[in-house]
Amino acid sequence: MDKRVIVRTYSAGVFFGELVNRSEDGKRGDILNARRIWYWDGAASLSQLATTGTSKPANCKFPASVEKIEVMEVIEVLAVTEEAAASIDGVPVWRQ
Repeated sequence: MDKRVIVRTYSAGVFFGELVNRSEDGKRGDILNARRIWYWDGAASLSQLATTGTSKPANCKFPASVEKIEVMEVIEVLAVTEEAAASIDGVPVWRQ
């Protein structure tokens, strides 16, 4: 579990980072260097975002990452390609 992934939760939203620990039932996980995927553009779905990244990084709203987050109610974990990770990393930090 040392690869970068996109994790979708039931009610906390979507996160990009390194899933380093997951409970036996799969519902809880620890994500390092977690960046919330608050709003994305330039990808039709999270699957496409995980595969090719975004073609419109200026339109995305990804706040700064946090060192570690514990998430509950994990419902989807998507492996992220190197291409997509570079694209997501290239999105400027969104600030309100």
